[in-house]
Amino acid sequence: MTLVKFNPGKNVKRNGSMPGFDSVFDSIFNDTFFSDRMMTRVPAVNISESKDYYHVELAAPGLKKEDFKISLDSNVLSISVEQSQQENKEERNYNKKEFSYSSFVRSFTLPDAADENGIEAKYTDGVLCIDIPKLEEAKTQSRQIEIK
Repeated sequence: MTLVKFNPGKNVKRNGSMPGFDSVFDSIFNDTFFSDRMMTRVPAVNISESKDYYHVELAAPGLKKEDFKISLDSNVLSISVEQSQQENKEERNYNKKEFSYSSFVRSFTLPDAADENGIEAKYTDGVLCIDIPKLEEAKTQSRQIEIK
C-alpha cells in the first residue's frame, strides 16, 4: 500500500478567478522570516499550590539563569528576559546573518497569603521554578471532624 500526501495548494485551485493569488500569499506568510516573528514568544506557565507553598513553573528552554530578571513590586511578581543573539551560517559562496532579539515579561499578582520575603527561584532543565511560601496563618490545616 502506498500513501500519497494530499496538498491542496498544488492540486486544487482555491481562487479560480485569480490563478497564483493564493500561492503568492502562502509563500509570503509561510516564509521563515514572517513565521518566526509572528509566533508568540511568551513561555507557558504552570501555577500550583501545595500545603506550604505556591509554585510557578515557567517553560523557557535555551536560556541561562543569568538571562532572567525576577522582581517584586507592590505584590506583583514579574519575570522578564531580554536576549539577543547573532547567528552566522555559511551557505554556498556567501554569508547569511540572522539577528534574533527576544524578550518577554510575565507578571503575576501574589495572593495576600504569600510570604514575599521567602521567595526562591531555580532554573533547571529549561524550566524556571519559583517557590513562594505561604504565611503561617494561611497554611492549610487539616483535622478530623467528629460526627455527632
